[in-house]
Amino acid sequence: MRVLLCPDKFAGTLPAPQVAAAVADGWREIAPGDDLLVRPLADGGPGFLDVLAEALPGRRVPAPTVDPLGRPADGEILLTDDGATAWLESAQACGLHLLDAAERDPKTTTSYGLGLLIAAAVEAGARTVVVGLGGSATNDGGVGMLTALGATPLDGAGLALPYGGAALAAVASLDGAPRLREARLIAATDVDNPLLGLHGASSVFGPQKGADRADVLLLDAALTRWAEVLERDLPGCPGGLGALPGGGAAGGVGAALLALGGRCESGIGLVSRAVGLDAALDGVDLVITGEGKFDHQSLRGKVVAGVAGAARDRGVPCVVLAGQVSTGRREAASVGVTDAYSLVEHFGGEERGGLAAALDRPGEGLRALGARLARQWSR
Repeated sequence: MRVLLCPDKFAGTLPAPQVAAAVADGWREIAPGDDLLVRPLADGGPGFLDVLAEALPGRRVPAPTVDPLGRPADGEILLTDDGATAWLESAQACGLHLLDAAERDPKTTTSYGLGLLIAAAVEAGARTVVVGLGGSATNDGGVGMLTALGATPLDGAGLALPYGGAALAAVASLDGAPRLREARLIAATDVDNPLLGLHGASSVFGPQKGADRADVLLLDAALTRWAEVLERDLPGCPGGLGALPGGGAAGGVGAALLALGGRCESGIGLVSRAVGLDAALDGVDLVITGEGKFDHQSLRGKVVAGVAGAARDRGVPCVVLAGQVSTGRREAASVGVTDAYSLVEHFGGEERGGLAAALDRPGEGLRALGARLARQWSR
């Protein structure tokens, strides 16, 4: 039997390669003769660069940056061998994982560090810069990124704004143009949400970054004002910026990249092409994918939906392994998922300490689920 293992990371516990390795170990305990193909994936969020570095010829170049609170952080860019394309991971500078729970406040966090990474890529000579978006602690509409690239947001008195999304409530103009040396920008997004509204950056993702209801309303209003300024003051900015798909990625960084003339592409689509997912699907009997939490957001631009859809198109069953599963069977089937298994349930359910066990011992649980799947599917 031929099985393709192509999971995403389990956020906060295991990177994608370790997830795949644990499942493979469990499967081989039961069916050592089966052919297992391992293709770890990412969708633009944390782990994006690690997955690509294994698949693409190139070199990783250190690029010092800052975190969402402006503190020094280690960043890097992945440059192709010819130096023409640079791949970046926004989470290295904007990631939620960089902050303790008490530090998370999307009203004040900044994407400035991402601008430093883009500037480093441009300085290195890259003509195309691909920015992986996802897992951010920010909700500043990319204003910090633009500031690092040379533009200055001003209030009505002509004074520079402080960092953070809340400050955009007072934005009146944008002075100067980002220095990009005509580099082409591509946003690799893990969601297709727009910048504004009920499905926008603030409403959907703000709460997981520390925003309460009042913060969400404030931030959405501030981003509305920011979108108006970008459309007016940034040459080439498309109209209707606040409603464009992908604009809400990484707290609105997607919209800022669109405003700079960039385009949004599916992160899982880009990574799938880089790792050769289509070729790997040839002749497989089963696909196993997964992520930390399989929920309604998984159905929009995430690894699981991308993999399940590709498997469905080839008539191949696709099983999801996740830390938690909150998606119904009908919803899961709509994107091509055959079945889904939860680490929390494997460890006895949340009421019996399953959540704590899933967080503490994910590798153990994934090996056990890998063995369980082998018993069910191997032939």
